[in-house]
Amino acid sequence: MSSPSNKSVSPKSLLSVQTIVLSAVSWAVLALLFFLLFSTSAPGEERPAWYAIGTYIFEEVAYLGAAVLCLRNWRSPQIVSGRNVWLGIGLGMLSYFLGNLVLGYWELGLKQDPTVSPGDLFFVATYLFLGWGMLLAVLSRRLNLENWQWIVVGAIAVIGGLLAWLIAAPTQTAQSFLMPPAIAQTAPAPKTAAPPKAVKAPALKPGQSAAPPASTPAPATSSTPATTDQKDVPAWVTSVEETLAPLETILGWFYVVSDLALLIIATVLLLAFWGGRFSQSWRMIAAAAFSLYIADIWLGYAQKHIPDYQTGSLPEVFWVFSGVLFGIGAALEHDLSTRSRRTGGRRRA
Repeated sequence: MSSPSNKSVSPKSLLSVQTIVLSAVSWAVLALLFFLLFSTSAPGEERPAWYAIGTYIFEEVAYLGAAVLCLRNWRSPQIVSGRNVWLGIGLGMLSYFLGNLVLGYWELGLKQDPTVSPGDLFFVATYLFLGWGMLLAVLSRRLNLENWQWIVVGAIAVIGGLLAWLIAAPTQTAQSFLMPPAIAQTAPAPKTAAPPKAVKAPALKPGQSAAPPASTPAPATSSTPATTDQKDVPAWVTSVEETLAPLETILGWFYVVSDLALLIIATVLLLAFWGGRFSQSWRMIAAAAFSLYIADIWLGYAQKHIPDYQTGSLPEVFWVFSGVLFGIGAALEHDLSTRSRRTGGRRRA
């Protein structure tokens, strides 16, 4: 006969939700301190290699933890919002983890800085999986938004779309949109100075020859061949980069449209779940999508408007925040779902 204290109906988690949330927040705070203290460098100097490794570690741990927590929700039959929702979000987190891992190997291991890397294939999968999961969460609820809520969604869509377009559009097009064409001002032509009068050379005496003009010494040429600091890279790396290079423009617009779509879906989720029983978890998911949007927009701006931009600046910490918030949202959803099922079972008993 089973004891009343037997809780085998819902397997006990190894970590409580309080421990998960506290660990995630601590990781985000450590990442923020790391970026604040070490992201600045002297002009003309590159950031040290250990700093780049540290940024990748903070991002990888955040997204791997979020993937594990989201896939745990997918495996649990007690999740209220739907298992496929968390399958999509979990696969998105896992794809980002793999893409960032490939990109880190490309940048830190191979010392390459390509416009398109094989990691972009995983980043594309990240947006597709995230969009699928979050869209299922929206469709699973009957949207009954008020007029002012739809106005908020429209305003965020317009502002986010305009900002994303200004980042993705060519620099001349964006500048011509922001600043009106300058009115041509006619200035009086400057007075040209009178040419100097020619000075007549003195006549030469008979038998005197003109001195040859002084010859300019030729610059000394070094006999040693020029050395290059470029490290030899494998042929397959160069071949992959040349194959993926034509996709730069397509991927740039894909990221812009995907960021905007996730921003709109996150806003709808935030308003749809506002004040509900599961509002806390979906507030975290919406905040994670906003953080991902901020980091992506900053990277697009920096690569176009900051010469010789080095990754690892302070706004890129929002990528860490995004992974942390996705993980917190998954942990809160799992806790609320399991608690509601256990409470319902005790009431029926």
